[in-house]
Amino acid sequence: MVIVSTKSSPDLDRKQVLLLAVTTLLVIGIYLTTSALTFRIGFPLDDSWIYLTYARNLAWRGEWAFLPGQPSAGSTAPLWSALLALGFLLGLAPYVWTYLLGGIALFALAITAEQTARRLLPSYRSSWPLVGLFLIAEWHMTWAAASGMETLLHALLVTSVLFLLNEPTPRPLTLGLLAALSIWTRPDGLTLLGPIVLTLLLRPRPMPALVHFGLGFGVLFGLYLLFHLTLSGAPFPNTFYAKQAEYAAWQARPFLYKIGLGVLQLVTGPLLVLLPGVVRWGVKAVRQRAWGTLAGMIWAAGYVFLYTMRLPPYQHGRYLMPTMPALFVWGLLGVLDLFREAAPSPRLRRMRLAWALIVLFVTIGFVGMGAQSYAEDVAYIESEMVQVAKWVSVHLPPETLIAAHDIGALGYFDHHPLIDLAGLISPEVIPFLRDEAHLEEFLDQRQADYVIAFPSLYPGLADRLQPVYVSGGEAAIRLGGENLVVYRWSTR
Repeated sequence: MVIVSTKSSPDLDRKQVLLLAVTTLLVIGIYLTTSALTFRIGFPLDDSWIYLTYARNLAWRGEWAFLPGQPSAGSTAPLWSALLALGFLLGLAPYVWTYLLGGIALFALAITAEQTARRLLPSYRSSWPLVGLFLIAEWHMTWAAASGMETLLHALLVTSVLFLLNEPTPRPLTLGLLAALSIWTRPDGLTLLGPIVLTLLLRPRPMPALVHFGLGFGVLFGLYLLFHLTLSGAPFPNTFYAKQAEYAAWQARPFLYKIGLGVLQLVTGPLLVLLPGVVRWGVKAVRQRAWGTLAGMIWAAGYVFLYTMRLPPYQHGRYLMPTMPALFVWGLLGVLDLFREAAPSPRLRRMRLAWALIVLFVTIGFVGMGAQSYAEDVAYIESEMVQVAKWVSVHLPPETLIAAHDIGALGYFDHHPLIDLAGLISPEVIPFLRDEAHLEEFLDQRQADYVIAFPSLYPGLADRLQPVYVSGGEAAIRLGGENLVVYRWSTR
């Protein structure tokens, strides 16, 4: 999905495009190989199996449901689930097609970033697509590409919108369609309305542009609202509401603590080296009144602020990753522009070489560390959620009612009836998430047979319940966590 106008920026030649494609395959291959050697191939998040379960039911049964015959709004990313469904129709799911989609998103993101960089900084005419290569190798981006999640598709749509805002004549209809598609990928795509409307208002003749944007956005967004209202009676997926309730304790933490952890996730990698370039590019945007760039930077800061206030930056800052591609490009352009404007001298050449080597070594170094981190994440999910789901499918009676906090692998590998303690497909539990007394009463009313959870999630109940199976996975212990437990439900 390359949205940068090729009329105002040179096309990449075939060799450059081929290099980006081969590098994408190589880097994702490194991650998957490391995962296979560490434990086995899989996905680093249980949520990946939620999307795949919706996709399988859509492809095989023609229904939007996690549990067959029970339509629900538990998929945060309907567009991603629909794309995954193609893999089941083609016989390439769950692994090959999912990794292929992630690789395509990473490759398209690299192409978009490279072409945008060449248009915004005409002096950047390297025969090597350095910006695109950087995006592919940056460990957050590769982790997202191999995660089985919608993260990188959302990042691609968001980045495309932000870069379109820099066009001399932004295409409002295209902006509207892309913004709406980003919401079909994650509800927080709604935040793009801010920078888009602001940029269009600051352009000549804003009203026609706003009307065209509204037409493009309104149709797809209206269908999105109708889709969820039909499924659940609410305008957004259940995850939108469940996450707010589940992390109420995080929201009560001190402001500086939350912001500090969020920023730490962003700068764990090459972005720390590129921050001076981001500042430099922002200053240049102010001087040149580049409203699109400034609106994008304000959006990125606001996005990080909103997310860190509402949700913890776990899973390597997964929720913050959509801001990263634009920050990377702004940082690279800022430093390149600084060196271009400075007077040539031996000292300047040494500084430029030193900076380039630092960026290169940090990026390559984090490829290895990122691959190992990805492999550990996969080992954790496979030895806990997937292992328990497969045990349950074999050892528990068919009509057993199971209550579980992590339902992704259970939904995919097992077929028992489920109560979702995180509220994704059981929204009735959202008002009392983590309230053990209320939860106990609810599970008694529903006549649950077993509970599957990590002991620390419900410590009071875990002390009184009888364990019937413990995963025994080593990865969880190695990462400082605990094993997943299957409890027989009996609190009396």
